[in-house]
Amino acid sequence: MEINTEIEINASSEIVWNLLTNTSRFPEWNPFIRRLKGKLQPGQKLAVFIQPSGTRGMEFKPVVMKVEPNKELRWLGRLILPGLFDGEHIFQIEPMGGGRVLFHQREIFSGVLVPLLKNSLETDTRRGFNEMNQKLKQLAESR
Repeated sequence: MEINTEIEINASSEIVWNLLTNTSRFPEWNPFIRRLKGKLQPGQKLAVFIQPSGTRGMEFKPVVMKVEPNKELRWLGRLILPGLFDGEHIFQIEPMGGGRVLFHQREIFSGVLVPLLKNSLETDTRRGFNEMNQKLKQLAESR
């Protein structure tokens, strides 16, 4: 299962990347990823607390898979054991010219628990992605 969202942002890749990777400021503006601790370097383990609006939220410890400055950040999170409930979270920044970018936020879910959580993922998680995308756009465009 995959959730895929995108938003056009009237700002440079560098501005969007700097906001996305300045994780210490997430509590100030990010309505979805409320807290992220750790180094954004491949192989590093993060501590991430997500809380889509209207939910109590959850903490997980994904491993950073890819960091390509101004272009892509991805991590892989697992619930207890591989294959139970895995989520690969991907942020991509695609230049569109004229100082604009297309920001993609998506997650690929796999594992035996995915069918049981599908409705929550489609509603709560998708809402969280869209809320974060909107705030990122507002912040980036005000720079």
